[in-house]
Amino acid sequence: MKKWFDNIGPGPLVAAAFIGPGTVTLCSIAGLDYGFSLLWALVLSVFATIVLQEMSARLGIISKKGLSEVIRNEIHNPILKKVIIITNQDNEFFSKNNLTTVKDCIEGQLGPLVGILTAMKWAKENLNKCSWIATFPCDTPFFPEKIIESFIEESEKKESLILCASSHGRKHNIFGLWSLDLYDKLKDDLINKKVRKVQDWTEKNKIKNLEFKFKDYDPFFNINTEEDLEFAKKLSINFKNE
Repeated sequence: MKKWFDNIGPGPLVAAAFIGPGTVTLCSIAGLDYGFSLLWALVLSVFATIVLQEMSARLGIISKKGLSEVIRNEIHNPILKKVIIITNQDNEFFSKNNLTTVKDCIEGQLGPLVGILTAMKWAKENLNKCSWIATFPCDTPFFPEKIIESFIEESEKKESLILCASSHGRKHNIFGLWSLDLYDKLKDDLINKKVRKVQDWTEKNKIKNLEFKFKDYDPFFNINTEEDLEFAKKLSINFKNE
């Protein structure tokens, strides 16, 4: 008997952990009540499990990734429900391209923190079950797409209410993921405590910076001068040729 247990392997342990006592109890009761009349369901479930596990195994061998990771990579930006632009300007470009624009919810040109608060307010009023917003500067067109995936993965750890990007020792606090739980505090700090700097406010509210490393250029650079614009045009041509 001992030799038999030694050779049984981890399969029964995994099966026991996966099935659980609740499933065993429920299936036992169903067997007592319905007898063999539900035998067809057992046969169907066994066949479906074999097919699914075989597909999952082939997918793992070929892609070297788990099933959930592959699904998430195939569904682009499943969390981003709506893209809006926070601006106080009326621009024909926005209307012609059907872009949603929102003006600052507090007047006075008080800086990026008001833009973040405005995005939070809009999300709370227009998106059901929305708990986070992602922010990106409009003058930084080459930021990496993987930043969104990294933010989402990190937010699932529930270690911080603010996640921001950094690269080469520089912090990019406008590239961030912000919990809507911070809305009331941010509003109070802006109106009553006159807080204006993004970095000062984030450091007081348990920010977590995610480091992104790049070799050729810093994709977080923003376009402020004509030289920056020319550099951006060259990068754009390179991207089109790749």
